[in-house]
Amino acid sequence: MAPQRDAGADAEAELPEYAGHYRLESRLGSGGMGVVHLARSTSGMRVAVKVVHATYARDPEFRGRFRQEVAAARRVSGAFTAPVVDADPEAGRPWMATLFIPGPTLSEQVKRNGPMDEPQLRRLMAGLAEALRDIHRVGVVHRDLKPSNVLLAEDGPKVIDFGISRPKDSELRTETGKLIGTPPYMAPEQFRRPREVGPAADVFTLGSLMVHAATGRGPFDSDSPYVVAYQVVHDEPELTGVPDSLAPLVLRCLAKEPEDRPTPDELMRELRSVAAAYDTQVFIPAPRTERAASPGDAGEEPAPQSSAEPSGRVLRSGRSGRVLRSGRVVRSGRVVRRLGKRSALVAGAVGVALIGSLVAVQALGGSEPARTPTAQSAPGGFGAWEAVPAAKGYGMPQCSYAARRLLCARPGVVFALDPADGSTLWRHPVEETVRDEPPVVSGGLVQPEIGLLGRPLEALDPATGEPGWQEDMPAYEGLRTVGDMLLLTRADGTVTGVDSASGRTKWTHRIPGQAAPYFTSFAGERNPAAYATSQSADGLRTRVTAVDPASGDVRWDTELAGTLTPVAAADGSLFLVVDGEPGGVGNVVRHTPATGATRRVTLPIPVEHPEAGVHGDTVYLMGAGGSLVAVDMAAGKQAWRLETGVSRGSVPVSDGRHVYVTAPDGRLLGIDAREGRLLGQTRPRLGADSDTVPASLPAPLLAGGHVYAGAPDGTVFGVAGRDPGAW
Repeated sequence: MAPQRDAGADAEAELPEYAGHYRLESRLGSGGMGVVHLARSTSGMRVAVKVVHATYARDPEFRGRFRQEVAAARRVSGAFTAPVVDADPEAGRPWMATLFIPGPTLSEQVKRNGPMDEPQLRRLMAGLAEALRDIHRVGVVHRDLKPSNVLLAEDGPKVIDFGISRPKDSELRTETGKLIGTPPYMAPEQFRRPREVGPAADVFTLGSLMVHAATGRGPFDSDSPYVVAYQVVHDEPELTGVPDSLAPLVLRCLAKEPEDRPTPDELMRELRSVAAAYDTQVFIPAPRTERAASPGDAGEEPAPQSSAEPSGRVLRSGRSGRVLRSGRVVRSGRVVRRLGKRSALVAGAVGVALIGSLVAVQALGGSEPARTPTAQSAPGGFGAWEAVPAAKGYGMPQCSYAARRLLCARPGVVFALDPADGSTLWRHPVEETVRDEPPVVSGGLVQPEIGLLGRPLEALDPATGEPGWQEDMPAYEGLRTVGDMLLLTRADGTVTGVDSASGRTKWTHRIPGQAAPYFTSFAGERNPAAYATSQSADGLRTRVTAVDPASGDVRWDTELAGTLTPVAAADGSLFLVVDGEPGGVGNVVRHTPATGATRRVTLPIPVEHPEAGVHGDTVYLMGAGGSLVAVDMAAGKQAWRLETGVSRGSVPVSDGRHVYVTAPDGRLLGIDAREGRLLGQTRPRLGADSDTVPASLPAPLLAGGHVYAGAPDGTVFGVAGRDPGAW
C-alpha cells in the first residue's frame, strides 16, 4: 500500500515512499519533530518509522536532538520500551524504525473508555515502575513521560519517545533551547532547577500519570500552562477520585522535593503490599480502531487533542467516599482551586516551553479583517501601539525592519506594518507554513522563505506585497537568505545559489568539507557569510566553514575544539557556544578568522540551552530556566547574571544601554545592559489559545530608538526603548 497522503499544501503533503529499506504503508501520527508511519521491512516485519519533518532536517540543532533520541532509545531498548530496529540520523530526512507495538496509548485508553478501575491502576503503576527502573539503570532520564508516551500492550505498558531524554554521560545536547517538556506532566525541578533534573523527575510524572488514569485529569488542572506550572511548583495535588489504597503512594510520588519521592524499586515493593489480593494479570486493552499505535513522538496523536494535555474538561470517576490528599481527609468530588492575587501574579511570571503539539494551520486570505491598532502616549513623543493584522491562525508574529516598514510573518500570511502606528500596509496570503523566522529584504524584495520541498520560491515587492518573481526549484531540504542570495541545500549535499533580486540560479556545487551544509547566517554583518558546521566522529572537534553567498566559494575554513554551535557574528568575529557540557553551556568562544585568534570564556555556572545575541564585545545568553547572562569577551569573564523568572526567552537584543527579551506569554522585558537589573516589562498577551505556547520566540526588533515585538495572541506592538520602566 502506498503511503497515505495528506490533503493540503503543508510541508508533508507528499510523504516519502521509503525510509531506508522500509516501505511506508500508512501514516500513524504526527508530532513536533516528525511523522510516524506504519512500515514493513523486506522480510515483511511490521515496524513503526519516525521520519523527521523536512523543515527540521536542515537544522543542525534538531538533527542533534534526533541523534540523541536514537542513542537514548537504543540504550533503553528492552521489555518495557519499543526496541529500535534501525535508524539513519544522517539521512537527508533522518529516520528511526522501532518494533511496531499494537495497543492504545494511555491517553487514547482513558479518552475512549474512561478512568481505569483499581486492579488496572495497580498493574499500570507496577508496569511503569518496572519500566523506569530499567530506563534509569542505563543512566537515562526520560523527562517527558505523559499519557501519549505510554503504550498499553498486551504484556504491559511500554514507554516510548525519548526525544528530550538525558543520558547522564552524553556529550550531546539533549534538547534544543525551544523544547523542555509538557507542563501538566513535569516535575517541580524542571521549572525551578532544570540543570538538576534526575530520575526522581520521572517518578513525579508517574504520579501524575496515575491521577490521569484514575480520573481523566491531572493532579494540577488549568486551561493555562502558566497556571499549571505554578501549581506544579507550589500547590498541593488534587487526588480526588484516586482509589484510597493507591492515594498515599501517588502522593509520595508527587512530593515537591526529589529526595522525598520513592525509587522505582521502592514503588514495586510498596505495590506488592497494597492489598493481599494484588493481581498480577496483564492488562488487556479494549479493542482498538484501525489506527495503529505510534512508536513515539511527543504529542503524536491526531486531533482532537486528548484530555491528557491542558483542557478544561474533567472526567469523573463516579466513585464516592473519602480520599487522602496531602495527609488530610477530604470529601471526594471536584475541588475548585482559586488562585489569590499573589498566586496569579507569580503564575503569570512563569514561562513554559511545550513540546510541539501540532495545531491546524488556517490559510489567511487577503480579505481578512485586521484589528484596528490602538495607541497611547509614550516617552520621547512615540505613541506606543499594538495591532493584530492576522487575527486567525497561531504562532507569534516574526518581524524584521526594512524599507521603512515592519515586515512580519505568521503561518498563512506575510504582512507589512507602518512602524509609527502599526497600521497594516499590505497583507499577502501564502499556502505554506512560514518558518519560525522573520521575512527579510534581499535583492530589494521581501524573501519570506516559504518554498520548501521543491515548491516555487516567491519574492514580494516590499511596497505592495505583490509577487516580484516566482520560480520553480528542484527539491531541496534547506533554505537560507544570506546577503543578496538564497542558498538551497539539497538532500545530497549540493548547494544552489539563487539571486534574490531575479530568482535566477547563479551557481550550483558542493561545499568542500561539508557533506550536508545547512547554513546559519546573522543579520548586521557588513560582509555577510553563510556558516556551516560539522562535528568530527569522536565529537571532540567542530569544522566551521564560511561560504561567500555570491559565488559559493569558501572564504575560510577551520577546526575548533569541542562541539560548537555558531550563535552570532559581529565586527569580523564569529561567536560560538560549546554544546554537550554537563549542566548546559559553560563556555563561549570568539573566533576571529582574520588573525586566527580564538578566545574562550568559561562561565561560573553553565547556562541551560541558551539563545544568544551580541553587542560589541558582550555576548548575552538567555537560558532555559530564566538565566540571562552577559559575557564580556574582551575582559574574558562573566559581567553579570540575572534570573528573570521566565522558563525561557527569545534571542536577547541589545542597543548597548538595554537588553530586550521576549517571554513565551508575550511580555517584553527590558534589562539594564550595564548592571543586569530588570527595569520594566509589558503586560502578557496570551490570547484565546493560552494552552499553546509557540516553539520559537521572536526576538525583539530595534529600530529608530523603538522596540517592536510579537505575542502569542497575534499582536505586534511597539514601545519606546529609552525607558522600559515606563512600559
